[in-house]
Amino acid sequence: MKANDVARALAARAEAVCRAYLPAGRRAGNYWQVGDVHGHPGQSLYVRLTGSRAGSWTDSATGEYGDLLDLIAVNRGLDFFGAMEEAHAFLSEPWPVPDPVRQTSERDTVVSARRLFAAARPITDTLAERYLAGRGIVLSEPEPALRFHPRVWCRPTPDAPLEARPALIAAVTDGDGAITGVHRTFLDPDTAGKAAMPKPRRALGRLLGNAVRFGDPGDALVAGEGIESVLTLRMLFPGLSMVAA
Repeated sequence: MKANDVARALAARAEAVCRAYLPAGRRAGNYWQVGDVHGHPGQSLYVRLTGSRAGSWTDSATGEYGDLLDLIAVNRGLDFFGAMEEAHAFLSEPWPVPDPVRQTSERDTVVSARRLFAAARPITDTLAERYLAGRGIVLSEPEPALRFHPRVWCRPTPDAPLEARPALIAAVTDGDGAITGVHRTFLDPDTAGKAAMPKPRRALGRLLGNAVRFGDPGDALVAGEGIESVLTLRMLFPGLSMVAA
């Protein structure tokens, strides 16, 4: 197969590729989310798993992007021919049969994210404000991108029943300011810290190419990974426009 054919074949098995080469990541809606192309834990790299752009990835921290053949090359430290050989070996393996699960369309997840953000309220005098204060973050003015909801449905683990937990809600927006998703940080009402669950921060909606935005657009833009990290910088430089992956 030619390189384009290999890339398309990998894209058809995008989630299997991510589980094999980026096992520290996790699925978040229609994306695989991980720290970088080397598979370190984190949230700045997104791999599209479905649709016409399946297999495309972008690292919002470095600006790198590509297809899954590119990812395999960087992940394994291979040249073009080595990456082709590695990809052929991967594709020759039996294709595991996925569990029969209901696939939610991207449109549905974006609509759900917008509804959740609309139902939440500003964080002033809420558990979310206490959580940020516990991280040393005290905002001089309310951030429109941040809200709090006292009862957000989630499964603490994949096999656990649904339950409602309080959460900090951060709006993910595109360049025009339209909400395309949300980040949900589930909180412990007793400690005001993150909830004691394997993945207390979860995403919903269309994330690739979008971000949580703070401040009005200006000549300078500061980009960082993690809402709390960017908010810490915003305390020091409140006049700068910032985005968090």
